[in-house]
Amino acid sequence: MTSDYQLLDSGNSEKLERFGPFVLRRPDPQALYPKRLSNDEWDKADALFETHTGKGKWRTTEEAELKGILANWTTTFGDLSFSTTLGSFKHVGVFPEQVSNWKWIGETIVEAKKTRPKVSVLNLFAYTGGATLACLASGAEVVHVDASKGVVDVAVKNAELSGLREKPVRWIVDDVKKFLARELKRGNTYQGIIMDPPAYGHGPKKEIWNIEEHLLPLVEDAKKLLAPDAAFFLINGYTSGYSPIAYGNTLLSLKSRGGEVETGELSIPEGDGARALPAGMFARWRAA
Repeated sequence: MTSDYQLLDSGNSEKLERFGPFVLRRPDPQALYPKRLSNDEWDKADALFETHTGKGKWRTTEEAELKGILANWTTTFGDLSFSTTLGSFKHVGVFPEQVSNWKWIGETIVEAKKTRPKVSVLNLFAYTGGATLACLASGAEVVHVDASKGVVDVAVKNAELSGLREKPVRWIVDDVKKFLARELKRGNTYQGIIMDPPAYGHGPKKEIWNIEEHLLPLVEDAKKLLAPDAAFFLINGYTSGYSPIAYGNTLLSLKSRGGEVETGELSIPEGDGARALPAGMFARWRAA
């Protein structure tokens, strides 16, 4: 996928990945098939996320610790660079399956700028900023919103690592639903909207987010923030049990503006390209 990242193998509810100099072994419930590499190869991982101990924790080798695995290191995807770390809940601060979405976002913004004086994008549940970086690198203005100050701080660092810190972006720590309500009152609009809602979560003041209850009202409010010359709307999803068609159906009303809605699965190809690990889904509308 990139010189800095590779999915080496997956199977038996695990995945084996290389992020820069380190090989990580993590659980993945989508890997419901046999591994292809030997146990010896899997056992060479620099870090293993163990879940049988209860909450879950990383176990690292002494050699990897000497090389700095317990600190942050940088993983690069094309022109975008990310601070990578052994975080809680098996996360490392970057989602490689989003590369195809970042490419789509970039192409869409470049095309939109040919006929629009500016492209302003609202990125909701923006996490560590992969989509934000893709927008900035393509010439858009971005409002980046996430409820966690910690991950927004990492997103700012990622912008610096990618040489994009001086680009036009507002970093906002807020509950997404409350922020949208205020934007509607302010009358602000955007040419593009991106959202990556979790199945369940909390806002900065312990506001509850539940996808079954809150996704549809959120999407409907976000649609109201689309400018007359809006260019795109993208939803990512990771919740098992839902079809990308269901997400796509929430965007079908945008076809009245022209353009098309497409849906699909996100995946990460293994090293030789013979198979891919399922990694979520998307629904997206792009103006004609």
